[in-house]
Amino acid sequence: MKINETKSIKTFGGATKYFEHASGITKTQMKFSTFLPEQKVENAIIWLSGLTCTEENFITKAGSQKLLKDSKTMIICPDTSPRGLDLPGEHESYDFGSGAGFYINSLTEGYKDHYNMYDYIKDEIVTILKEHFKVKNISIMGHSMGGHGALVLGLREKKLFKSVSAFSPIVNPLQSPWGQKAFKGYLGEELTGARLFDTTELINSGVIRKDTLLVDQGTDDEFLKENLLTSHLSQACEQAGQKLEVKYREGYNHSYFYISTFIDEHIEFHLKALEA
Repeated sequence: MKINETKSIKTFGGATKYFEHASGITKTQMKFSTFLPEQKVENAIIWLSGLTCTEENFITKAGSQKLLKDSKTMIICPDTSPRGLDLPGEHESYDFGSGAGFYINSLTEGYKDHYNMYDYIKDEIVTILKEHFKVKNISIMGHSMGGHGALVLGLREKKLFKSVSAFSPIVNPLQSPWGQKAFKGYLGEELTGARLFDTTELINSGVIRKDTLLVDQGTDDEFLKENLLTSHLSQACEQAGQKLEVKYREGYNHSYFYISTFIDEHIEFHLKALEA
């Protein structure tokens, strides 16, 4: 697979870089950003962004470069959906279609040919990391919709990812207005296979990891009660024996101001697992 570097900016001795490539899974051009420290890279962290985001949000706002500059670990931030299409309903709302791929594999007409972000991350992004950047170990984390994606991928693809964390994740999309809308649009009214893309449902069915899931959640997050449903995850993990650490942050909301405040703890969490 050929990737094309479109921009490089020196950062903390290393480089923040932007790339694009033709995806065989989405059948579109896809973009991602990276930070590559000065040292030879051995490991990688995948960051999955949330609704309305692109490959630029995390890499420009979170401050992860300074935290990785002395490590041998890169970070990669894929876009959140295919682009350049004009499917029915694709651009009508912020929580479905463009910028809202939800990291699932679609089944509905039109979308099934392009909106397969689960496989895009699992197969193409992982292949890019291994073939082009020569990484050995990979961890995964994300925010909101991307936190949902990180947890689902981390649970289902245990062998691929050394550790998993999430900020403000949508942990039970089948009980969330965001998830219900997106899943019906991508999977159909019958929600075929939807439980495979719902963290709480996966854990309830016995899909667990041996290590600890790290979840960060602000108490003043405006989406907590209706869409994120963190307590559902806690209950499922307790019943299934999945180790979980939820860090509730008093007074913090859903924004990158919050993410940038606590990203150091997540980077440390992943570096410990990657370098073990």
